[in-house]
Amino acid sequence: MNDKPIQDYYPDDIAVCFGCGRHNPEGLHIKTYWDGTQGICRFTPLPRHAAYPGIVYGGLIASLIDCHAVGTAVAAAYQHEGRAPGTGPLILFFTARLVVEYLSPAAVGAEMELRARVTDFGARKAVVACSVFSDGAERARGEVTAVRAGEKIGP
Repeated sequence: MNDKPIQDYYPDDIAVCFGCGRHNPEGLHIKTYWDGTQGICRFTPLPRHAAYPGIVYGGLIASLIDCHAVGTAVAAAYQHEGRAPGTGPLILFFTARLVVEYLSPAAVGAEMELRARVTDFGARKAVVACSVFSDGAERARGEVTAVRAGEKIGP
């Protein structure tokens, strides 16, 4: 497994995403590690991430799936092109579609493990399936359709 998360390869000037941006001091700092076939992410929700006492807010779970799946698409695209992450030209994706299915409540304070795999890959699009595990059970699953960004990022 790559010892550096894919998000650490994003250029400094755009690494501000609330979910995965390392330069967002208020963000979640989601990190996706690529093992060659899937993206792995670990995240421990804090009390401020609660929907009800001791139960993780579903919006947090959706954010984790979103950023982790996009990071997985980026890592898979670099591998598909036979390039090391971060080498030019830059590869980034945007979320076009996010679907989340909540299976059972997840506990605040219990580490979550997210596993994501690309299920469909094309020149401009990747579909990524992601499962969220906590306390030995699958708590949620999602699917993200990610669209490859052009050379210019921003409005």
